[in-house]
Amino acid sequence: MKRIALTLAGLLLGAAHGAEAANGLRIGLQEDPDFLDPARARSYVSRIVFASLCDKLIDTTPDLKFVPALALSWTWSPDNKVLTLKLRPGVTFQDGEAFDAEAVKYNLDRYRTLPESLRKSEVASIDHVDVVDPLTVALVLKQPDAALVAQLTDRSGMMMAPKATATGNPAAAPVCSGPYKLTERVAQDRIVLDRFPAYWNAGAYHFDRVTFMPIPDTTVRLANLQSGGLDMIERMAATDVKSAEADAKLQVLSVPGLGFMTLEFNVTGDNAKTPVGQDKRVRQAFDLAIDREALNAAVYEGRYTPGSQPFAPASPYHLDQPVPGRDVEKAKALLKAAGVALPVTVKMTLGNDTNTQQLGQVIQAMTAEAGFDLQLQTTEFATLLSQNGAGNFQTTMVGWSGRVDPDGNIHQFVTCKGGLNDMKYCNPAVDALLNEARAVTDPAARKAKYAAAMKIIQDDKPITYLDFEPRIFGAVKTLKGFVPHPDGMIRLQNVTLDR
Repeated sequence: MKRIALTLAGLLLGAAHGAEAANGLRIGLQEDPDFLDPARARSYVSRIVFASLCDKLIDTTPDLKFVPALALSWTWSPDNKVLTLKLRPGVTFQDGEAFDAEAVKYNLDRYRTLPESLRKSEVASIDHVDVVDPLTVALVLKQPDAALVAQLTDRSGMMMAPKATATGNPAAAPVCSGPYKLTERVAQDRIVLDRFPAYWNAGAYHFDRVTFMPIPDTTVRLANLQSGGLDMIERMAATDVKSAEADAKLQVLSVPGLGFMTLEFNVTGDNAKTPVGQDKRVRQAFDLAIDREALNAAVYEGRYTPGSQPFAPASPYHLDQPVPGRDVEKAKALLKAAGVALPVTVKMTLGNDTNTQQLGQVIQAMTAEAGFDLQLQTTEFATLLSQNGAGNFQTTMVGWSGRVDPDGNIHQFVTCKGGLNDMKYCNPAVDALLNEARAVTDPAARKAKYAAAMKIIQDDKPITYLDFEPRIFGAVKTLKGFVPHPDGMIRLQNVTLDR
């Protein structure tokens, strides 16, 4: 009965959006994005939408090399304290405003100074931005920053129309310079983008409309792909891969990813006044109760990579250290030493998608054997992120989609003023090491800084790393030209669909 209901849901979705199918692309997302303003957004799915909506200064290739986008070239001064960008001529924003050096200055200054900006820690090294000429801009730094170019390949490098952003509502009605412009957003239902005819590379984009639909249930998402209601889905469940591969109408495209899953512990504030928030031995015990290999087998059919760090195996900054095994007896000993009453109650918030709930349930069973009463509290993902940002959690399960440069996977999460440090963890020694790593250009020296910082973090245990996630996409067989990328973004350049 459940399978019939899910299939029917897919057929209804296909019928409801039948008019869009003729000349558009329909993409199923695991969650509904949060803000559509790069300054305030923090969700992975918002970045997927931004890939079609908002161009960046610099982009990356599938093998993680930097390539021109809105910036045609970039050069460093001899002291590595000035980054000069040469901009692409003839570019306009979706409202007709010209893209130029003044626009770059406006956006970077906004990311640096907007009170609610989550990009502040990403561009903290910038002292000021100089407009050299209409197509040249210089980023003058306080100190060398080896991570800055990589930051400009993501939200910190996304450019929005200055006038529309200053006078409008960029979170709800963003105006960017990407190949598609926002037409409609219905929360929890759809985001509709239409072709921007004046885009500088319009000939490379072949869809008149792109519609994103949030469908948290992985089985329903796949059912809609199978029934024709969707043309593509992101984050296909590992347990659905065999079924999709056996379907002659579908294709599965995957690549090792940069992203990882974490458990974050609130260590400051009212919600941190719990054993797990106040005593690192309790957090260490919680970590020791988890069997990462068993999680991978039970939830992901062995397709993920167990891990205990934020640096993916494909990264040159991946630390050569074993993934810790499960040790229930040691966990119990730590709880005894901490003098806490058993069972230790821990409330964990997590997203309402299928994979995350399954992962939470397995961790719940594992930690119970060590003396924890893990209580799961599921919610819609954008709401989860909002609650986390406000500190309204004891423990939370959140994923990070990963960045090319190691700084983007650690600094903003664990430094005292990090823009995504929902845990409110603060250790000056960690700040010093990670700030020093930004200023070092030699890869071996940088890696040593990250290793030293991780040694402290793994002892303080404000965060537990679980695994690295492959990027698995499902699509109809007639979709051509899509290349999966380790960052998980859906780049539609040169992608076509035969109906």
